[in-house]
Amino acid sequence: MPLEASKVISILRKFTTCDLSDGIVKYGKKDGGYFPNLARYSSNKHNKPMIGQAYTVLFAPKDDPRPAIKGGYIDNLPKDSVLVIATTENLQKLDAPYTKLNNALYGGLMSTRANYLKSSGTVVFGRIRDIDEHLGLSRDVFAYGKGSAPHGPVVKMVGINIPLRIEIDDYPKPRLETITPGDYIMGDDNGIVKLDNNEQVAKILEYIPKRVEADTLVMQDIREGKKCNPSQKARRAAL
Repeated sequence: MPLEASKVISILRKFTTCDLSDGIVKYGKKDGGYFPNLARYSSNKHNKPMIGQAYTVLFAPKDDPRPAIKGGYIDNLPKDSVLVIATTENLQKLDAPYTKLNNALYGGLMSTRANYLKSSGTVVFGRIRDIDEHLGLSRDVFAYGKGSAPHGPVVKMVGINIPLRIEIDDYPKPRLETITPGDYIMGDDNGIVKLDNNEQVAKILEYIPKRVEADTLVMQDIREGKKCNPSQKARRAAL
């Protein structure tokens, strides 16, 4: 039986994205669920990790054949969710600045409403604007970059709470990573990590504190003058 979302969020709040990635790697995902190139442009008052379930929004070019969704998305943002905004693949880039759009997809008014609705934070695979407003709200906002112009003249919203496909450069070839509504999104100063909402969640959450405890002992050993590699092998042997 899957864990309740509130319990998953409560557990992950005690850790970092690096801790979560260690757990994800342990159970077979080599990249640790990490999404590269996103910067934290503002954070909560205590600079704690952001964690919540993904509520997704997709933007496409104006000439996309799909009709624009009217009425906006922000007023339906669930409590404790992480708002994740992305564009269609034809607007994504593998190299910097990772988006073909110079217009911002997200601004201060959206953060103001999202904070009122008690959403946990925002991740934008594109540009944001109104930086001072996000900072003043102490809202967690991650993005590829900044802009000043609104998105309205160049893109339209074509999807709400649908899977988002993010293009990531990798070796030996680029890959697509999917964010599904309800996946767990965690962010801190190291960046953004996704935990798929599946049957492995409980195993990963059980592993994380054990790994953190082992690494804490490794750190203690190193400070006492012991060699790093033997200490790592000994402390992690039971994991």
